Amino acid sequence: MRENQTRRTRRRWPIVLLAAVATVSTSGLLLLLATGGPGVGHFRTSEARLAYEDAYAEALGGMPEPTETHDVETSFGTVRGYAWIAEGRADAAPVVLLPGRSSAVPMWADNLPHYIEHRTVYAFDVIGDTGLSEQTVPMRGVGDSAQWVDEAMAGLSIERAHLVGHSQGGGLAAAVAVRHPERLASLTLLEPILTLGTLPLSVVLASIPVSLPFLPDSWREAGLNKIGGVENEEVDPNDPLARMINLGAESYDSSGLPNPSQLTDAQLKNLPMPVYVAIASDSSLAGGEAAAEKAKLIPDAQVKIWPDTTHSLPMQVAPALDAELEKFWSAHP
Repeated sequence: MRENQTRRTRRRWPIVLLAAVATVSTSGLLLLLATGGPGVGHFRTSEARLAYEDAYAEALGGMPEPTETHDVETSFGTVRGYAWIAEGRADAAPVVLLPGRSSAVPMWADNLPHYIEHRTVYAFDVIGDTGLSEQTVPMRGVGDSAQWVDEAMAGLSIERAHLVGHSQGGGLAAAVAVRHPERLASLTLLEPILTLGTLPLSVVLASIPVSLPFLPDSWREAGLNKIGGVENEEVDPNDPLARMINLGAESYDSSGLPNPSQLTDAQLKNLPMPVYVAIASDSSLAGGEAAAEKAKLIPDAQVKIWPDTTHSLPMQVAPALDAELEKFWSAHP
């Protein structure tokens, strides 16, 4: 049983890394290097939406069952949010999770069980990206994205929380911290892209060939795997999370989703809350050592480069990371 669980964990994390890498390539190279939109995210066909919803339900079924499911109205659409209520822990500030690109709430499957042992957890699907949130109004910048997060928290009566974001979700979490610092007991940035620096040039250059539409799918997949630093056999396309991500990437138009913006030195120095920053040692899309050095401008920052990890470090080193984060959150109630 333990061997099967290890194999599943090992094969789960590469697909999340490749979702972020694919953002840089086929559908995302121009989005990440230039401002697109504004538009309204949508599934291209009703059939594609139904197929995605089935895959989403299967992936979500691999997580602890939520205590509550919410659809919260905001200025830019309806946010799908889930809550896992920790009875008897009302004194502990809750955790709010923001996923990476194309990953939605199910990306937290490996981390959530530990979090909910200690405190209430909320998780949102991002407006303008794949998931079950519904965008109705265009967003003209990352400030609008931060606004819907603030409004969703208010709609769920979350006065103050430990905000956690991975990849593009990390950039979104940082935007919330700059614009709505009163909402945050702490900020956790896990491999935040375009937040502490630009994308590594090697990733940008390597993504160009695999973005060419006339290349065979096998070449594209091999190229993505090379960028992601994983072997072909490590990616299991039949994993529910992998199937959900692939369907979303193929069928959802998120061209109007605002890109994260790099924080200025002044913004970093003025962050008033405690901040935990996790950077991958290998295949980092956050900027590697340069990003870690930049994060040290934050007055109250705990910065760590996790050895033998890639951009998917939240699930790749879930037990060790989750234990460290709980200590960090407990130290800043």
